[in-house]
Amino acid sequence: MSRGILARLRLSSLRLRLVVVFALVALTAAVAASGIAYWLNREAVLTRTQDGALNDFRQEMQNRVATLPLRPGQEDLRRTAEQMASGSADYQVLLLGERDEGKPIVGASDPDDFTLADVPVSLREAVDTRRPVTDANPYPYHLFWQRTERGGTPYLVGGTRIDGGGPAGYMFKSLAAEKADLNSLAWSLGIATALAVAGSVLLAQVAATTVLRPVHRLGEAARQLGEGKLDTRLRVTGEDELADLSRTFNGAAESLQKKVADMSAREESSRRFVADMSHELRTPLTALTAVTEVLEDEQDALDPMIAPAVALVVSETRRLNDLVENLMEVTRFDAGTARLVLDDVDIADQITACVDARAWLDAVELDAERGIVVPLDPRRLDVILANLIGNALKHGGSPVRVSVRTEDGELVIAVRDHGPGIPEEVLPHVFDRFYKASASRPRSDGSGLGLSIAMENALIHGGSITASNSVGEDGEVDGAVFVLRLPLDASGITSEVKTRSGRGEVEEA
Repeated sequence: MSRGILARLRLSSLRLRLVVVFALVALTAAVAASGIAYWLNREAVLTRTQDGALNDFRQEMQNRVATLPLRPGQEDLRRTAEQMASGSADYQVLLLGERDEGKPIVGASDPDDFTLADVPVSLREAVDTRRPVTDANPYPYHLFWQRTERGGTPYLVGGTRIDGGGPAGYMFKSLAAEKADLNSLAWSLGIATALAVAGSVLLAQVAATTVLRPVHRLGEAARQLGEGKLDTRLRVTGEDELADLSRTFNGAAESLQKKVADMSAREESSRRFVADMSHELRTPLTALTAVTEVLEDEQDALDPMIAPAVALVVSETRRLNDLVENLMEVTRFDAGTARLVLDDVDIADQITACVDARAWLDAVELDAERGIVVPLDPRRLDVILANLIGNALKHGGSPVRVSVRTEDGELVIAVRDHGPGIPEEVLPHVFDRFYKASASRPRSDGSGLGLSIAMENALIHGGSITASNSVGEDGEVDGAVFVLRLPLDASGITSEVKTRSGRGEVEEA
């Protein structure tokens, strides 16, 4: 279950990105809203408490301290401070007066809780400063306040002086209750923010599922279309952008199906034409071959002026016959009618028979142990070997070395010549049909299909052929190397084997 969720929410998935974006937006909005709410409530709470305490303190200074004599005694200051602190505002009071010039006295409502040391120096300086009386400033002394901390507890400290002379008064109110209320508010806003983010994630999942379900169906349909299921279509619902995309996909799939059908019909027509043409050519070619064989037997008795023409006719007739046979073989591969008839083949004997039948024994070196027996189609293996060895003799020159070995469950046959090698730009195309390495020499002795047919026969066996250049010790190219790889185990060849151009059937002997 968790593995499936992680697979759906991989880092590169659109679903995860949607969830992250929703969460970030919700987090930003919730934090901003919570921050604003906290700040507004904090200011409201502190301002209400502060204004209530300062207004009460100002009123008490006017009602009680203003009635004291200009130079009150310490007992008067203490008693007055206790009376001021006994009100509902719940603050401590400290009154600072002078018994004589330069002899200050202090009266505190609770000396253990509030002393002159708890009053910030800057606040005392502001309270003691007499300001000139003007139209804009009718009073020489004002009420000042400051927030401070003691032992981690916030306090409000306020102070003022009686106009016309008299004691200065300071109040000291704890804000611990307000701090506790604000902490509770912060926790509540934090929980609300977390719930908002969690809710946004759930909403993002729902939204992502709603949005991505059509996208997933579109991706699945595209995958099926890529696998060749050209009749794949999407069900279109609604009138939104995804519905338009589905309609566009269905139109593209329909157009592609039609074009593929047209191309398949044209390809089938071309294949049938080539097959019919090749088949029709076989009858006159049979007659021509018989005539050329007679002419070849009588070539020594012919007029020397006619003999070269006869030799040319014989050569071109054989070439035409090979071309027709190769075209028919290619047509069978394209039509999917090529059959594989398996038999146990001794590889060394098979290569020797192939070389001997074509009189190549003197030009080919064989490096193969006897006793390597592999289930293969002997006729098709002979076609592969004849094309590879003949190509090496024709374009690379002797000696051509054929080596056989087995490795990793495969039969490996390497055909190496000592010619100039294959140009790098030609290597990717050596197995293409009718490919010419040089445009200036479009005509060659071969049909241009030999290596292509060799590759098709290797593929129908479940194998492959690769072409490369051999590099000598001096770093120079020292011939071309064609490597044929075929499976040793015939069970790996199923009843149908994929070739490059069609389907090849396998029939075990």
